[in-house]
Amino acid sequence: MSGLHIHDLSVNYGRRQVLVSLDAGPLPRGQITALLGPNGSGKSTLLRTLAGLTHASSGALSLDGEKLALSAASARSHSVVYLPQALPAGVRLQVLESVLVACRATRGASLQARGAHHGNDIAHAHAVLQRLGIDPLATRSLDELSGGQRQLVGIAQALVRDPQVLLLDEPLSALDLNHQFHVMQVLRDVTRERGIVTVVVLHDINVAMRACDRAMLLHDGRIVQFGPPPAVVTATSLAHVFGVVARIEPCSRGHHQVLIDGLADRTGIASR
Repeated sequence: MSGLHIHDLSVNYGRRQVLVSLDAGPLPRGQITALLGPNGSGKSTLLRTLAGLTHASSGALSLDGEKLALSAASARSHSVVYLPQALPAGVRLQVLESVLVACRATRGASLQARGAHHGNDIAHAHAVLQRLGIDPLATRSLDELSGGQRQLVGIAQALVRDPQVLLLDEPLSALDLNHQFHVMQVLRDVTRERGIVTVVVLHDINVAMRACDRAMLLHDGRIVQFGPPPAVVTATSLAHVFGVVARIEPCSRGHHQVLIDGLADRTGIASR
């Protein structure tokens, strides 16, 4: 079946089991899957394991029915693109140059060896920057940018590589409301246009409810729920996983939003 499948996946850090026998799939092509859960639930570890950057103790991954080698990031680099929470500091490149480096790295070509396709790469890079609304930053140095601008550049670096699987760890954390909405709309459009499997770690559950097709709720390294966001994000699951008393209310355009009324104590009585 088309998409990404997770088969009995476990990850240990020493003697501590961080992910416990995860089974899920498909994470479909053309759709965005949100990874949700409290701090320390295993979201970032799962994303890094999908990218081949963290070694899985057991289990398997498959894409479109083909098995992916565990802990083989270099072998997946052309098809699986991972964006960490923040770009590395101290990179002395202009914005356009950094996006070109990402573009050419995907094809395994050096800057010096690109000759015939140099113009195509530049056009492709500018198109991605324009789509994200940051083409005016093209000649700015990365170390001159704000945290939010750097985050947008990181997203451009990921999108320019035309991945089959796109893994984003908290890509909205430094963005204002306008850019959060815009970036999620771009991700939705690109994911559908290119048939990408997109997986995004999010802390804002309402973004997942509005902009994502599926949600995976993690708690203590285990999958609590996986499916359409309205089926995953419920008052019961939020009380169990996050310890909050919440309501799911309808809002604009048929979407729903989460409203927090208080904290849930161990007896299930709200503390306001």
